[in-house]
Order: sequence, then structure tokens, then C-alpha cells
Amino acid sequence: MAAIHGEALVLRVLDFGESDRIVHLLVPDSGRVAAIAKGARRSVRRFPGTLDLFNHLRIQADARRSQSMLRLDQATLIRAFSGLRAEAPRFALGCYLVELLDRLAPEGAARGDARRLFAFALAALDSAERDPLDLRLRTLLELRALDALGLRPELARCVRCAEALAPSAQGASPRIGFHVGEGGPVCGRCADGVSGLLPLELGTLRALERALRLSPEQQGRLVLGERTLEEARLLLARFQRFHVGVELRSERLLDRFFAELPLRARPPAA
Repeated sequence: MAAIHGEALVLRVLDFGESDRIVHLLVPDSGRVAAIAKGARRSVRRFPGTLDLFNHLRIQADARRSQSMLRLDQATLIRAFSGLRAEAPRFALGCYLVELLDRLAPEGAARGDARRLFAFALAALDSAERDPLDLRLRTLLELRALDALGLRPELARCVRCAEALAPSAQGASPRIGFHVGEGGPVCGRCADGVSGLLPLELGTLRALERALRLSPEQQGRLVLGERTLEEARLLLARFQRFHVGVELRSERLLDRFFAELPLRARPPAA
């Protein structure tokens, strides 16, 4: 494992022994890494309040001979994302994002992939800290997270025949069956005899596809109708449970907080 001298994002922190900490980090050159910070629980000079969840750091970490874990020698704070700690739902959303990255971000990723994932992580935490807190924000962040991790659902084509989904001749948004196990929609011709399809409006899939093409700033102005948002929530919940394959500890808390928030389909007026 190569030494790291650069940026990192703290995904998880564990106490180890009497004075050490193990830190899971996301770094822009290789993805997820683990490092041990010797004496971190005692030394305030080497790690002055830097090894906390969500922190964006500049680090110096060196490889340990015959070990898979780096030795974290120095860490300085770039940004703390302190706004995530100001409200319990924001904190839960931030915890969900970093836990998802900690469980699914690859180790030893190609540099281009790792840098895109790191850029997503910083932008997602910024949105979770600053944007209006509602189900729309959670939905878009979950979708972008799946996309950044290479797990996004197919939204535009039938997963069986690869034909593009087309609107009805009357111009209305038709109902489409979504096969959660196969990861995408099934067109009318291919749907005969297929069980367990999740019925959705084509407009819901197109809204999600459009959201992925927009920058985070443009997504802030994206309008999602209430029906579209409800269908998107159901789709992403089932898709994530099936394809992510792990139960995230933060998800239950996140569900509880967001169930208490209003369903706000439109962004607030400027």
C-alpha cells in the first residue's frame, strides 16, 4: 500500500487499544483506506480534534511494512461540515452517506474513479449540510450516491431487450414495470409472464434520469411532483436493499427523522 500525502474524508473512527484510533478514510487517489493513528486518544498536538466523522482533512500517512493498514502520522482540518451537527435529521443524513461509502467504496480504485467518488462525497455532504431539508434532498442524494458507486439503476431502457422506453401515443405518462432484481424497467412487450414488477410512471424514471444529468447546483432547482417523489422513494428503497446487500445502521434512524418531515416536492422560492 502506497503512502498518502494529500486530502482525505473521515468515514469512520474506532477506538483501538488504550490510546490509538483506527480511521477509515476516503482518498481521491485510491478510494477507501484504513489507517491507525497511534496515540490519537492522548495526543492533542498531532491530531487536534481532526479525527471526527465527516471531517475533510489533509493527511500524511505512510505504509507499514507487511501490514494492510496505513500509519496516520499527521492530519490537519480543511473543513468540518459542522452544519451536519446542527440538526438531528442532517446528522442522520450525513451518517447515512458516509456509512454507505464506508461499506461500498472500493479499495485500490483506479485514480479517475476514486477522484470522481471523492468529489461526489464532498458535494453530497455540502448539500446535506446546506440545502433545504426534505425528502427530495434525501432522494437525490441517494440516487447520486448509487451512481457514484457504480450501482445506479437503469432508468431509460428495458433491461431485457435494451429498447428505449417510449411514451404512449396519447402523450400521457404510461405505467412501467420495474424489475428490482434485474435493476431496471421492463417494457410492455417483455413484461408478459414476469412477476414481481414494481409499477411506476415513466415520468418518474425520466425525472430521475434527468436529475443524474444535472449538476448539484442545477438539481437544487429540479421540480419533482409529489407522486413522482413517492414513487422514487419506493424505487430507491427497494433497489438499495436488494443491490447494496448490507443493512446500514444509520438507515433506520434516517427513516425515522425523515418520516417526520413534510413532503416538499418543490424547492423553496428564492
